[in-house]
Amino acid sequence: MRTERIADGLGWPEGPTVLPDGRVVFVESYRSQLSVWSPDGVERYAYTAGAPNSSVLGADGAIYICQNGGTVGPWRAAEMTSASIQRVDREGGPAEIIATEIEGVALNGPNDLVFGPDGWLYFTDPGSYDPAAPQPSYIHALDPSGQGHVVIAFETPVFPNGLAVFDDGTLVWDESYTGHVKRRRPDGVIEDLGRMPGDNPILDGMKIGADGRLYVTDIVGKGIHVLDAKGAVEDFIACGGGPTNCAFDSEVLYMTDSGTPADSADASYGGALWRIDLGRAGQRLTTGRIG
Repeated sequence: MRTERIADGLGWPEGPTVLPDGRVVFVESYRSQLSVWSPDGVERYAYTAGAPNSSVLGADGAIYICQNGGTVGPWRAAEMTSASIQRVDREGGPAEIIATEIEGVALNGPNDLVFGPDGWLYFTDPGSYDPAAPQPSYIHALDPSGQGHVVIAFETPVFPNGLAVFDDGTLVWDESYTGHVKRRRPDGVIEDLGRMPGDNPILDGMKIGADGRLYVTDIVGKGIHVLDAKGAVEDFIACGGGPTNCAFDSEVLYMTDSGTPADSADASYGGALWRIDLGRAGQRLTTGRIG
């Protein structure tokens, strides 16, 4: 396995997605934008305002975005916007807000999103990260018509963060407050895969391998927990200073890295994008279109 830092100077990068041409789109929360990496460097892909948290490619070529409104810890964006799901239809195009509430529940800070095999766009909404004053936690979805659905309303705040969907429709997510990884089977049964190793695992993004393995970023642990197909922890990939999320391109795993803690009202630009030559393929993602 080989790890290589392929870009630096990034402003809290998260939520990467790979374009058909091999370029990697990701959010830079501190720059209020989608950015795109190619071997020629990093450029702006589209301006979003606020603080985008994650991105995913749609079947229509659009990029769908979790937008928290404009916060990273105590930092606030120069141009705040609504907590929402956004869509950018083309490179350089505007960010259109397509949802601000689900079944009457106002979105509070959408964090990560993924298309399921049913074409629904699933996303976590944990609100702002504040363990001392936790906000309600949800997993929501938009169906292809754009209708919103509350999928899980958590009884207590757990900060559901990274989200993925298996081919059979099983949802799997990680929880930043508890350090646990959980999954919900298609019959609605929720299973706890346990707390990740470390004194204080703060889990962020996740992806599924073609063989069913889970790859879970740990922003404090400075690496990626690897779980086998049954959900047991089998390995840890040390990489970066604050891993936030990851995305597969065949047997390559791209990982965004915040680099520094989100503990200042001033923006920081110590983030990076990493390439991990994993030697194992990722899940073949399904895509969809909303509206």
